[in-house]
Amino acid sequence: MKCVSLAGIAAMALLTGCTAVSGTRFAQQEAVMPKLSAGQGRVYFYRVDAFTGGGMAAPVMLDGMVAGDSLPGGYFFVDAAAGKHEASATTRVTRKLNFVLEPGETKYVRTKAQFEEKVGRVVLELVGAEEARRELPSLNFTGAPKAN
Repeated sequence: MKCVSLAGIAAMALLTGCTAVSGTRFAQQEAVMPKLSAGQGRVYFYRVDAFTGGGMAAPVMLDGMVAGDSLPGGYFFVDAAAGKHEASATTRVTRKLNFVLEPGETKYVRTKAQFEEKVGRVVLELVGAEEARRELPSLNFTGAPKAN
């Protein structure tokens, strides 16, 4: 009987950690997106709601400045000057992603929680527009746009 109770408590704790963020859905937010300034591009950072690492959050940096938080079920964006950029996320270990942003270009960076050696990490990966546009509609906007 005690095993069942403990299992139930553990399951509830795990499910609580997997709740998604609330906010405006991508389709609604996209309709009111600001236009890019000349010489800038846009970078979307997003994280699909996943069972693994659902409760883990980490700040995402762009060129050394906080851009937003990697939250399950959420996305945010940054308008940045064209050129070379470095995105990173730090939990116990810093993961980095380097890319070049062209004027008027949109890049998509998916973040995901991974467990390596019993430690949770947030990993960043550049995703193609087609794949990102399939994943973004179910996500919620998690913050005001930032400009770098």
